[in-house]
Amino acid sequence: MLLDTASLYFRAYFGVPESVKAPDGTPVNAVRGLLEFITRLVLDHHPDELVACMDADWRPQWRVDLIPSYKAHRVAEEAEDDGDSDYTEEIPDTLSPQVPIIEDILDALGIARIGAQGYEADDVIGTLAARATGPVDIVTGDRDLYQLVDDKREIRVLYPIKGVGTLQVTDEEWLREKYAVDGAGYVDLALLRGDPSDGLPGVPGIGEKTAAKLIAQFGDLDGIMAAVDDPKSKLTPTQRKRLDESRPYLAVAPKVVRVATDVPVPDVPLTLPREPRDPAALEELADRWGLTGRVKRLLSVLEG
Repeated sequence: MLLDTASLYFRAYFGVPESVKAPDGTPVNAVRGLLEFITRLVLDHHPDELVACMDADWRPQWRVDLIPSYKAHRVAEEAEDDGDSDYTEEIPDTLSPQVPIIEDILDALGIARIGAQGYEADDVIGTLAARATGPVDIVTGDRDLYQLVDDKREIRVLYPIKGVGTLQVTDEEWLREKYAVDGAGYVDLALLRGDPSDGLPGVPGIGEKTAAKLIAQFGDLDGIMAAVDDPKSKLTPTQRKRLDESRPYLAVAPKVVRVATDVPVPDVPLTLPREPRDPAALEELADRWGLTGRVKRLLSVLEG
């Protein structure tokens, strides 16, 4: 089970009241919510291995170099004293301080926490899924990861609809019914359609349904662009024109949208712990942040 950790703690932050605070008044709603998520996931799905995948770089420069608008709207510009600019992701003021707490608790529990410099959590997930020899469940609120769905390899996405008690199980049958593509085709669908939330412009005038029809008709992006060059193909004049004008974007978009599967991830144990790695540190953290009950509940589930 691979967790898109930031996606889940963002959902936890907005799903648990901010009135949930530590004894010192620090909000810990995201921390508590994530612990509850993990408890429920382990209880319901019994994974043998569990990895909290992290964003070591939420907006990798190599993606920005290819498409400068990539996640640009999520950037907050903060003027530093020397007049330079520091670019960071916009995160609610009361969420940022909770992330180190989450990391400390996961480490004390002994739950594998993996990031890779220069890559997003999606890329870590893609790499670990590619290496897996058995079934994989990816837990994320990010539809970009639908591209990893592969029935033959038993890779599916569990998409939270309400907390993690109600999960949309995304397999290839669901993708075909919803988007008329399989996992491999989702990349082409996404880049043709565009995604404002990621700053991907897409091809003007080509929405989700048209993109799916083009993929069904011509197979993939390469087939579609071959059709642009073939005057006998059944593209409409408008589609041909817009696709032709979008060549610079379409030449780089696949590398940006496609999840990396060859990330240099550290070799660490992934087995779900049955007891905490550092009981003393975990107890201190639970007491300090007022999370004793939630931690005990998770430990009881881990112990089985």
